[in-house]
Amino acid sequence: MNTPAQPIKLYRFPLSGHSHRAELFLSLLGLPVEPIDVDLAGGEQKTPAYLAMNAFGQVPVIQDGDLTIADSTAILVYLARRYGDAHWLPTDAAGAAQVQRWLSVASGQVAYGPCAARLITVFGMDFNPKEVIARAHTLFAVIEKELAERPFLVGDHATIADVANHTYIAHAPEGNVSLADYPNIRAWLARVEALPGFIPMPATAIGLAA
Repeated sequence: MNTPAQPIKLYRFPLSGHSHRAELFLSLLGLPVEPIDVDLAGGEQKTPAYLAMNAFGQVPVIQDGDLTIADSTAILVYLARRYGDAHWLPTDAAGAAQVQRWLSVASGQVAYGPCAARLITVFGMDFNPKEVIARAHTLFAVIEKELAERPFLVGDHATIADVANHTYIAHAPEGNVSLADYPNIRAWLARVEALPGFIPMPATAIGLAA
């Protein structure tokens, strides 16, 4: 595996699941990291210097030497291709498509389901709790069924699909979304958390996790 000449800078917010995706994968790959906390409450993400790195004013961003990559999914793809073994992001058409399917889920159903539910309780965002919790359970019913057929989202080993989806699902109870009815999901979470180099996102004692 290649290693960077200097630590990769990770601009993050510790309670951001999107930030954690990047931080988790950097750790799973065993790469040197220089974490840099972004003061979201103070508006640092809207400063000209930060917007020059990410025009959307979001975390995370990484800087690998002279290269800047914004967006958690883009970061996972970059790191997998640049530093990861092939199993993290298959090169065959079918395997790549299967991973992409779950990256889309992470950016869609997860973002507007368990992620949104947690944004209400942790950050006070103005979403409809009943609606986003229902979306989360609709999503979890699908994932629960698919994980009855395989140990990880795409197959027999972890890929960046698992990294992208793990955090907000693991922290769903913080948004009042119970995982009690999903034994396959809970077993999958445990398998991801048993991967060498796994690091958790800080837990928030709120919602069902209070």
